[in-house]
Amino acid sequence: MSSLVILWVGVGGVVGAVARYLVVTGLNGGMGGSGFPYGTLAVNGVGCFLIGLVVGFAEAHKPLSPEVQAFLVIGVLGGFTTFSAFGMDTIRLFRDGAYVAGSANVLLQVAVGLGAVVVGLRAGQALKGVW
Repeated sequence: MSSLVILWVGVGGVVGAVARYLVVTGLNGGMGGSGFPYGTLAVNGVGCFLIGLVVGFAEAHKPLSPEVQAFLVIGVLGGFTTFSAFGMDTIRLFRDGAYVAGSANVLLQVAVGLGAVVVGLRAGQALKGVW
């Protein structure tokens, strides 16, 4: 792993994170907005489309350099939404005929993710008064 690739991941992460913030706050009326999280839905949908577009283009035409791939896929899209990586990983498993693994990935990602949020919330609430 080269220092240049790490640098490109970091630069892309900044771009993606700022874009995510702007989309989410723009669509939700601020980070504390109430109601349905349209901003998160938009970010996840757009991020999944974009990772498919980038990977599909690279597969159909020519592979991306490690720096460009790191910047776009891991950096920008990783900073924008990790849901796109989950979507691409799952589709790759299905395309490779690993249907059980693909299905398990969907179930495990959702279950582990939601479970971790619940555990994190409870742990955070238990720390009340510690700081």
